[in-house]
Amino acid sequence: MLNIFNRVRYSSVSKRCLDLVSPVLSRGYSNGSSNKKKTLDTIRSKYQAEKPISVITAYDYTSARLSDEAGFDVLLVGDSLGMLQLGYDATTKVTISEMLIHCKSVSRTAKHAFLIGDMPFGSYLTVEDAVQNACLFIKEGGMDAIKLEGGERIADKVSSIVDTGISVMGHIGLTPQTATTLSGYKVQGTTAKSALQLLQDAISLQNSGCFSIVLECIPEKIAMEITNTIDIPTIGIGAGRHTNGQVQTFHDTIGLYDLIKPKFAKPYTDTEKIISIALKSFRTEIQENIFPSEEHIFKIKEKNYQEFLNTKC
Repeated sequence: MLNIFNRVRYSSVSKRCLDLVSPVLSRGYSNGSSNKKKTLDTIRSKYQAEKPISVITAYDYTSARLSDEAGFDVLLVGDSLGMLQLGYDATTKVTISEMLIHCKSVSRTAKHAFLIGDMPFGSYLTVEDAVQNACLFIKEGGMDAIKLEGGERIADKVSSIVDTGISVMGHIGLTPQTATTLSGYKVQGTTAKSALQLLQDAISLQNSGCFSIVLECIPEKIAMEITNTIDIPTIGIGAGRHTNGQVQTFHDTIGLYDLIKPKFAKPYTDTEKIISIALKSFRTEIQENIFPSEEHIFKIKEKNYQEFLNTKC
């Protein structure tokens, strides 16, 4: 198999995008210690040492700060923000402009994690679109890499983006951007034919230059076979226990999304309940004239107050 981490390719496209890519190329490399910026070397080292790679989504200052301080290896600015932050009913409605706003927020905040931006639906329909928009995620969004959904059908886009010097993460299995063509949000790779296609997709993405692949909502044994076949890290979300890492959305992890609760997601607290209690308590204290209390007010010296009253009169 190819050693994708050591693969660097150049073409005429690189000249057009060199100034766009330079911010990420100029960032320092680290040995993976928690107080330094994590890079592809960090991910490669953990993969080679067979240590699980931790990934979580982040969309803004708060989620980026808390996730970065928690020590995650990778923060993914996912297009899931369309549903979790913007109130859309699907990720397909998210635009490049919206993604870049959230990418900027995360990149301004996170100081340690490796940052990956999700390219939204419709932003990589052609090779030229893919390259130009990927460059925007690096230059304007401050990302370290980008992620694309799809297998063999996007191999040419992946290759072209990698040619510019931009790192690419793949994503196969359940791909939300094209869920309607997959008969909805269902487990993928449940037949021999569809499982073989997933394996072929993974190999194609690796050969095109991807440094890692997300495996979403596929049987554990198929995810294990893919992981054992390719030479780049697999990151699972609903793909079982044998991938090289795991990812969840920030909201699923803290229990803060009410509309969809995937079987594969595990909430580690009930943040929605905590926030709801706090908000209701605040409203109640307003209505009952409890807030603000003595410790929340500012005071003026009595002589200054009297002077004000005399002047007012």
